Amino acid sequence: MASVLVVEDDPVIRAALIEVLSAHGHVVHSAAQGFEALREITSRPPDVVVLDLGLPDLDGTDVLRMLRGISRVPVVVATARDDDAEVVTLLNAGADDYVVKPFSGEQLAARIGAVLRRTATGAGVPAGAPLAAGPPGAVPDESGAAARPLVVGDLVVDPRARAASLAGRELRLTRREFDLLAYLAAHADQVVSRRRILADVWRQPYVEDQTIDVHLSALRRKLGERAARPRYLHTVRGIGIKLVSPR
Repeated sequence: MASVLVVEDDPVIRAALIEVLSAHGHVVHSAAQGFEALREITSRPPDVVVLDLGLPDLDGTDVLRMLRGISRVPVVVATARDDDAEVVTLLNAGADDYVVKPFSGEQLAARIGAVLRRTATGAGVPAGAPLAAGPPGAVPDESGAAARPLVVGDLVVDPRARAASLAGRELRLTRREFDLLAYLAAHADQVVSRRRILADVWRQPYVEDQTIDVHLSALRRKLGERAARPRYLHTVRGIGIKLVSPR
């Protein structure tokens, strides 16, 4: 089954969660504080994290944001805060699901199973693996080397050479502009959320949305388009960004 990290400061609740999840066949580790959990995720990446928000050293929401700066591991938040605004904040901060206290061990086990099914990929990269240490613009192939050039319409992005061209004309991009364009080209025709961009390109838990907007605006200028009349870069309101081949 899965490797689960339970982050819970109450020893009684922590022991109960370990017992019920172990009974479901999971290998369970635990942490009682936020910084301890972050160290655990870095040194021994789990398949899924169960995160309590009421930790003694850090607010659980801050732990979640920090975690998203270093890992893609799925996170199920355990919270007593069930109002819509709080849930939206947690999901936007990077939670994959949540359970509201009090909850049963069976419910938690079921949600963990559902999250693992949703986040499973065929990419060969464990969901809990730390974000890669190489350049964000280098999209790995199955051998781990940088992938072949990515072609979207007249746009060609070469992660290995860190070069991009449009209709044969070289695009003069900053490092971050190239990283962002290469990432979107690797996920062409897919809507990529801002949270994923922050985690996979910026690799920082705290970056203002305006930072992404500035780089997108610069890319649009260099691609010869405007937000009002996009050709390659399309904003899907409230969801994310999509790079497509112009029709």
